[in-house]
Amino acid sequence: MSRVLVTGAASGLGAALVARFVADGHQVLGTDVAEGTVDRRLDVRSADDWDAAVEWCKQNWGGLDILVNNAGIATGGRIDVETLDEWNRVVDINLMGVVRGCRAFTPMFKRQRSGYIVNTASAAGLIHPPMMSSYNTVKAGVVALSETLSHELRPYGVTVSVLCPSFFRTNLADSIRGADTTMGTAARQLIETSPRTADDIATAVLAGIAKKRFLIIPDRPARVAWLSKRYARPLYNRQMYKIAARAHIRAEREERSDRQ
Repeated sequence: MSRVLVTGAASGLGAALVARFVADGHQVLGTDVAEGTVDRRLDVRSADDWDAAVEWCKQNWGGLDILVNNAGIATGGRIDVETLDEWNRVVDINLMGVVRGCRAFTPMFKRQRSGYIVNTASAAGLIHPPMMSSYNTVKAGVVALSETLSHELRPYGVTVSVLCPSFFRTNLADSIRGADTTMGTAARQLIETSPRTADDIATAVLAGIAKKRFLIIPDRPARVAWLSKRYARPLYNRQMYKIAARAHIRAEREERSDRQ
């Protein structure tokens, strides 16, 4: 039985992960910025909240075995439309929230000479579709951070995995906001029409942890896209050009409609 802390646990993938860990007999502390829906409030933007979570684990569990940095928001847009405030928001939550979590618990893991960190990134951290520059950037940062820590913390007995799913059905679409409503609508449709569920992804995460797999790519579309980028770059580039062309047509159509 492991002691597990999950961020972003109030809904979506976080809630599915909590349910799977509990079903497998683990002790779980579910945290979220939304109070009243989880075991403990934790805003991943707050260093004080992270310090309090570390202290809670010390006092109540005597340590921690698995940290799941899952909290995040959805965002996206064209580089000249999405505002810098929107960029700062997604960097602070999706990237720096993970950094803060890793920094907070690494001293404990080092003292224990054991620990496991799972960071939720995205297929967008491996492949970088157009019109998603802010989201792609922060998720690529999470992948880079995870790879760095997988080597840096290995001498201390700490294992690191990074989760890179493609779109799956979740309420993550509710967090989409910003100036580029055209791209936001497209992203929302991809999330809401995906055949994959948060439960499917959670199942893959626990299987990846059991195998200590660094890169957890839980679905076929994400694996195919990643392999295409690595081994068939011209094919991958053509697909990205098609996505950009369709987005361009959609944006121009909506701009004409707004002018009428």
